[in-house]
Amino acid sequence: MSHQSDRSHNMGIESHHRTKPELKLQQQRQKEPMFYYFAYGSCMCPVDLKRSLGENTHTYIIGPGILQGYRLGFYSCSPTRHCGVLDVLPDPNASVKGVLYQLPWRLSAYLDKREGVSESLYRRETVEIHRPNQVYKNIRTYVVVNKLTEELAPNDWYFNVVLRGAVTCGLPEEYCWYLFDHMHKLQQRHQQQQMWELAEKSLSKSTPSLFLPATTRISS
Repeated sequence: MSHQSDRSHNMGIESHHRTKPELKLQQQRQKEPMFYYFAYGSCMCPVDLKRSLGENTHTYIIGPGILQGYRLGFYSCSPTRHCGVLDVLPDPNASVKGVLYQLPWRLSAYLDKREGVSESLYRRETVEIHRPNQVYKNIRTYVVVNKLTEELAPNDWYFNVVLRGAVTCGLPEEYCWYLFDHMHKLQQRHQQQQMWELAEKSLSKSTPSLFLPATTRISS
């Protein structure tokens, strides 16, 4: 995928009304190439995104958006965070809420690096994002390449960053509670699995003596 083709694709917007932030970014886009990016995980948090892109990303936020025809899930294990991280999967009966950014093209490679594109952790996906009275076409997001068969719990750090981004960028309260509940249940399940594994290990250490001959157990 060439840079030129990406830039031309990212111009597709159906709009009736523009907000002040959008008008400001429209003026900035005239000065340098821009692209649209939809974040649904930790990148919803502009503070955390700044850590990867190297500059303040608050001014690049368009606002909350909806990705229709996909559902959210923790179907990847981050090699750096050592926990489950978010992914989106096609589902005609679902939708995913997130944050729409308009980023300078010079930050594109940094975003790919954050998402592990060269390591085939995530790949780019072109989608449509819905906002009030607007449909943004040819928007970049990222999806997991090799998906897990079942969801893996996030750690506390990832949990907090995702939730902070959702709240900070104005996602609906009910969706923020949905994120909290989903991540909390995954963590609870993970803790229960760990408890069962510890119990099984403890039992396996004490079990062998039960199968020794009675004379052996008495003499010992």
